Amino acid sequence: MNDSGWLQGLRRYLAVTAIANLIWETLHLPLYTIWNDGTLRDKMFAVLHCTAGDILIALGAWAFAVVVAGRPEWPTEAFRRVALLTIAAGLAYTGYSEWLNTTIRRSWTYSEWMPVIPGLGLGLSPALQWIVIPSVALWAARRSTAAERAP
Repeated sequence: MNDSGWLQGLRRYLAVTAIANLIWETLHLPLYTIWNDGTLRDKMFAVLHCTAGDILIALGAWAFAVVVAGRPEWPTEAFRRVALLTIAAGLAYTGYSEWLNTTIRRSWTYSEWMPVIPGLGLGLSPALQWIVIPSVALWAARRSTAAERAP
């Protein structure tokens, strides 16, 4: 593999992350009170703002994981360690952010449709978002470099 394998993997990870989070943010909007209380402009801003934040969280979580557990040939080497740390970091930040914004700042609130994880007060949808999307995006990153290596 050439030296740009990790860069190709990162590009694919970010592209899948951006598209998937835009879709996820749009689809889970009814799980927040803005769905009923906000204007169309408020909803569009929320989706775009949250998607941009998701991309930054995903990049930060990935960078943390690669620094801690990565190898020069990532994503073909140390894939599982990086994936687990990326998901854990994304979940940890999301849990903190959801708590801060729903409980302390009250920047947003869950609607009655949001399933909440008992004992944590964390919405199920944001928790699943940080398991499903990084898993798919990292898998796509690994596939992109594996395809490059194939004869």
